[in-house]
Amino acid sequence: MSTVTIPETALAAVITTIKEDLQIQKVKVVQPSDLAPGECLVKVEYAGCCHSDVHVRDNDWGVGKVVAIGANTTGSPVKIGDRVGMKWCANACLKCEMCRTGFEPCCSVARRDSHGCGVDGTFAEYTRCWVDYVTLIPEGLDSASVTPILCAGITVYKGLKRSNAKPGQWIAITGAGGGLGHLAVQYAVAMGLRVIAIDTGAPKQELCKKLGAEKWVDFLESKDLVREVQVAADGLGPHAALIAVGQEQVLSQAVMYLRDAGTLVTVGMPGATNGNLNVPVSIIITKCITIVGSATGNRQDMLEALNFVAQGKVACHYEVRDLKEVNDVMKEMTSGNIKGRIVLRIPS
Repeated sequence: MSTVTIPETALAAVITTIKEDLQIQKVKVVQPSDLAPGECLVKVEYAGCCHSDVHVRDNDWGVGKVVAIGANTTGSPVKIGDRVGMKWCANACLKCEMCRTGFEPCCSVARRDSHGCGVDGTFAEYTRCWVDYVTLIPEGLDSASVTPILCAGITVYKGLKRSNAKPGQWIAITGAGGGLGHLAVQYAVAMGLRVIAIDTGAPKQELCKKLGAEKWVDFLESKDLVREVQVAADGLGPHAALIAVGQEQVLSQAVMYLRDAGTLVTVGMPGATNGNLNVPVSIIITKCITIVGSATGNRQDMLEALNFVAQGKVACHYEVRDLKEVNDVMKEMTSGNIKGRIVLRIPS
């Protein structure tokens, strides 16, 4: 049992009305005596904010310290005082076919117990988690800077792995200057891939080039994006494409600019009104295109993604804001005015 004093109530950003601003409120804190075996309570220090949070609001992920573990928990990989990260998937059964084959995000328990949806998220001072599914944070990594890796980082890293692109091959990354995309550029470069960054605006172009992208295509300025991307990749098109935005048009474009036998991986989640893939089946067949959906990674992917950060090969470009600014941050994300990532500081 915990020797840490746990308050009865604490601050949290709460959805009270769909499509309306979140409300900062005092909510009841789960007490150590309420934790079931295998559960733990984490005092959150930082929480990542991404466009998925906007989607959740319209119809979380953080770093903190373990302050309590449920009675009768056996074989816990974490102890009280450990610094841990929480991911989109808060839990998984670890026994089903999906878990056994490395597709933990497709586990029915993982889909049910997702932070911010099935269970309380991390826009709060305290959140309930599962000891087998939190991730220990390596020593020497700053909590704020590592927070986005638990969501954006693992998402794009897994997507790159599923692209099957080999070192020396071209990959096009759409949304390359955003929160997901700028991390994808770094992971791709670290994995030996050659990057074509697709986004818009001089600041994002500068960022992508600084991070190692060899080629840049501005989707707003381009008169023929498909042709420009193909020309950028030796005239044949990239071997793979990673889509880090939730827009159906870019999916159709990617199928067209990929070289034969290329792989399209999409990780950007679209809204309810723009989520269709409109591509002639004949093109998919004749070009031998592979289309892959990738939600997020498993526990091993998380460790690998963090290892790249620990080696200094990947670093998130982020800005720290206070939890009370959460609604302003969401407005900025919706308007596309954020370069890199926003991390919310949770009050202590």
